Amino acid sequence: MHLDHSHDGPAAVSADAHRPDGARRALRIGLGGPVGSGKTATVAALCRELRDTLSMAVVTNDIYTREDAEFLLREAVLPPERITAVETGACPHTAIRDDISANLEAVEDLEDEIGPLDLILVESGGDNLTATFSRGLVDAQVFVIDVAGGDDIPRKGGPGVTTADLLVINKTDLAPYVGSDLDRMASDAASQRGELPVILQSLRTETGVKPIADWVREQHSAWTSRT
Repeated sequence: MHLDHSHDGPAAVSADAHRPDGARRALRIGLGGPVGSGKTATVAALCRELRDTLSMAVVTNDIYTREDAEFLLREAVLPPERITAVETGACPHTAIRDDISANLEAVEDLEDEIGPLDLILVESGGDNLTATFSRGLVDAQVFVIDVAGGDDIPRKGGPGVTTADLLVINKTDLAPYVGSDLDRMASDAASQRGELPVILQSLRTETGVKPIADWVREQHSAWTSRT
């Protein structure tokens, strides 16, 4: 199920949209959400869906390990040089919102080493419903929750749910087994988010990540037309 709220492309960019040499930099999209919501699996699926048409790379964030990056490397979703990890050493939101220097260095190094990129996905470590990205780090942000976390999450809100450019309600195939009401989750999400889009997703279905990939393509098209 996809709630087709309108959205006008990437949010206003606070960071410089160009590299020091004047070339347009990559569009940066952040993915955040609670532990176990399916962020890394979604990143992997997006890489498989988009890698043939967009030149892309990924930055992952973990507190003390590089586990998410290692998963992406094992899955071979991108060449190894296009996947890098940041060990935050503290609460994940610190490195994506409060002190973004390590992540900024990681994305800039990727562009320096690989060459022109169209898209960089920045995955946050698992955090709570207040996690948001600095607009100095990303140009648009996706927040991923899952049905197993409770169908009251959209109603309870929080900055991640209410303000992210895209809300993804993941693992919809589990709803019958965990007692989650998808219609209620969709309705509550729409009430909380107004015109901001919501996608209900299961990576186990034939449709899979395609609606999110289509949204990313729209962001990239808007990005290239604005900068």
